Amino acid sequence: MDILYRHAAIADGQRDHLLLDQSILVVDETIEWMGHDDEAEEPGSDVRVVDAGGATVVPGMVDAHSHSVLPGGSHWIARIDDSTEELLRVAEENGEIAHRAGTRWFRDVGSPPRDGKALALRVRDEWAGRRDRPYIRAAGTWISKAGVLPSTIDVEAADADELVAAVEEQASHGTDLIKLYLDGPDREVSPWTADEVARAVTAADAHGLKVTAHATVLPGAQAAVRGGVDCIEHGSHLDAELAAEMAERGTFVVPTLGVLDSWESFGATTNIERFAGHDGKVAIAARKELAYESMRLAADAGVRIAAGTDFGGGSLRANQMAWEVECLVDAGLTPFQALAAATWVGGDLLREPNAGRLVVGGPAEFFMVHGNPLEDPSALWRVWKTA
Repeated sequence: MDILYRHAAIADGQRDHLLLDQSILVVDETIEWMGHDDEAEEPGSDVRVVDAGGATVVPGMVDAHSHSVLPGGSHWIARIDDSTEELLRVAEENGEIAHRAGTRWFRDVGSPPRDGKALALRVRDEWAGRRDRPYIRAAGTWISKAGVLPSTIDVEAADADELVAAVEEQASHGTDLIKLYLDGPDREVSPWTADEVARAVTAADAHGLKVTAHATVLPGAQAAVRGGVDCIEHGSHLDAELAAEMAERGTFVVPTLGVLDSWESFGATTNIERFAGHDGKVAIAARKELAYESMRLAADAGVRIAAGTDFGGGSLRANQMAWEVECLVDAGLTPFQALAAATWVGGDLLREPNAGRLVVGGPAEFFMVHGNPLEDPSALWRVWKTA
């Protein structure tokens, strides 16, 4: 049945104020019309009218750093070796709770290989066309320097030639983007040089694919940016010079700040030493301070910031995008900038023109909350209804 939502406010992420007294007509799961209540045509008997008074319509969010087949939590590292059947079950749960919380897109930036290729690719294909699950764009499996990650969860390359070969292999699996792992065993040295990264970027470009890079330390981030990657994942250590270069090049960053906040919370909810012990708490606090300062530098430089939780491959859960938006505000973004990061900026990163946007003629992918997320990001937790 067609639906007319009436009397709503709209926070579209494109402007820094609410639109009040708005109506949205949805026909065949497409936004047919949007405008002021007074301009809406009287609905026919075949149109269901939903009184959205007091609610705010928000575009479906884009989780720009996710791991769709992994559960998150304080034991997230151990869970990556769970059985294929269990990880597929987890993916279904992740998709369900994320959809209910207003997330409509997963940019999956790494999943363990099963039967020769990344498991998220299977989930992406199985969810295609499902209205009750997020859309997925998947990077396949992490590509790392040999010896950095456990060999059961990544694709390893010993030198630049093997790096290019790994990119070619991942592309052959039908990935939507390529993920490089730019932390190394020596945190003071990037595992790949900028020239080696550039070779990987050239190889991916031949298949029409963008390259993104995990980089929590400065040397890896520098090599990734100067090698021409599309995006830095985490970006936990940036300096002003690199931030300026990222802005000039158009390099995105997805900071995943909520992970560090969740680690702090584990200090009270677990007995795990790295979270609850004195040394662990000190280390987390120092890492958080550096990460938040890096995002302030990025924002000041004009770097394009997209929001991502790192759920599954990190400690957050699939329905906690609101937490990441709150963290971005804590890092110095305005609520308007943080909402944009969680919606249309993520869509731009995906090169999906309708993702994170309310567009007449586009899909009816939005949700409704109580409160004004342009002033109070915690409103995103208060989900009433999803379209």
